[in-house]
Amino acid sequence: MKSWDYENDQWTNLPGHLKHLPLFTRQFDFTSWIFRVLWALFLKVTFRFYIRLTVKGSFHEIYKENPRLLVISNHASHIDAVSIAAAIPFQYWLDLYIAAAKDYWFTNPLFIFFSKHCLGAIPIDRKDKKGEAIKLCNSLLSGLDRIWLIIFPEGSRSQDGYIYPFKKGVSIFAQRTQTPILFLYLEGNQHLMPKGSLPRPGKLTIHVGPVQPPAEIKEIDANYRKWVESINPEAYKS
Repeated sequence: MKSWDYENDQWTNLPGHLKHLPLFTRQFDFTSWIFRVLWALFLKVTFRFYIRLTVKGSFHEIYKENPRLLVISNHASHIDAVSIAAAIPFQYWLDLYIAAAKDYWFTNPLFIFFSKHCLGAIPIDRKDKKGEAIKLCNSLLSGLDRIWLIIFPEGSRSQDGYIYPFKKGVSIFAQRTQTPILFLYLEGNQHLMPKGSLPRPGKLTIHVGPVQPPAEIKEIDANYRKWVESINPEAYKS
């Protein structure tokens, strides 16, 4: 897939993987809205009866007070981003976006359609050496009045369920755009969709934590760890 200069004004020549992002298209995407409604109904049933989801905490006051947020959590399953979306009330979904690996979620027409219209995915090139992914996220966080961007600061899925040190990306986005960070902790996620398997039935608890002001990654990592260990002392390797 060709590289793209996210700073340009060539709105009519956007590549397909960006045509669902409102900052660039400048219009409401009715197709995406319809598919998100259908996807939301599917998730509501799935996360009630198949994966029994419990949310500890509320998103409502946070949404009122924070129109722009980086939403971060631990990451141990391919179902994590979907689980977070299922936990967030649907009326906020048009402002919800997920940072997704471009080489996985934007590789074939089916995945691309799903990523754009159901997930609201923002393509992140994990081999990007030009900083285009950073420019894209910074443009969205700076240019949109409301955006909740889901990011997994560990960078990749944990293979053993433990939480590992955060990479600096979330700190860069937060500090450059002055965007606060919402802490979430997914408890039990590593058993729901291990690598190479379909989603399994089970229980998942999503803890809604504090909002962290923009800061250096060491501070964010330390504050997140302190909060998570108050919930689950075994979340990190000793």
